[in-house]
Amino acid sequence: MKGMTLSAVVVALTISACSGARPVLYPNAHLQSAGKETAEQDIEACKAMAESAGAEESSGTVGRVATNTAVGAGAGAASGALGAAISGASAGLGSMVGAAGGAVWGLLTGLFHAFAGPSQPSQAYTGFVNRCLQEKGYDVTGWQ
Repeated sequence: MKGMTLSAVVVALTISACSGARPVLYPNAHLQSAGKETAEQDIEACKAMAESAGAEESSGTVGRVATNTAVGAGAGAASGALGAAISGASAGLGSMVGAAGGAVWGLLTGLFHAFAGPSQPSQAYTGFVNRCLQEKGYDVTGWQ
């Protein structure tokens, strides 16, 4: 039973990680006359144009994980040194332990957000797709 529950959670996280954000279109006159199917085709065409122009949909998962790890290590080192100073222990040892703990925490939260968190496209990619859709007559209200 536990194996099935774990498998269901892994599948749900995988599906949510793979589903990227999409533009949300305002129901203006152009969208109403074009219809949902044509609008979806136009969105896919604009996404393909953005990628062929060099705008990457991904906003750098590896970079975000590395940044979270580094920030976690820095925060852990500072809090470890402070805790050691308050308790009278060695500040160097406290900062080393805090840095290690913070780095692990930053790595784990970075990995979680990279694989299970909401996947937002890069700013260049969304800007390109938004402009393409505007030129086709659509009003983009945001991405989700």
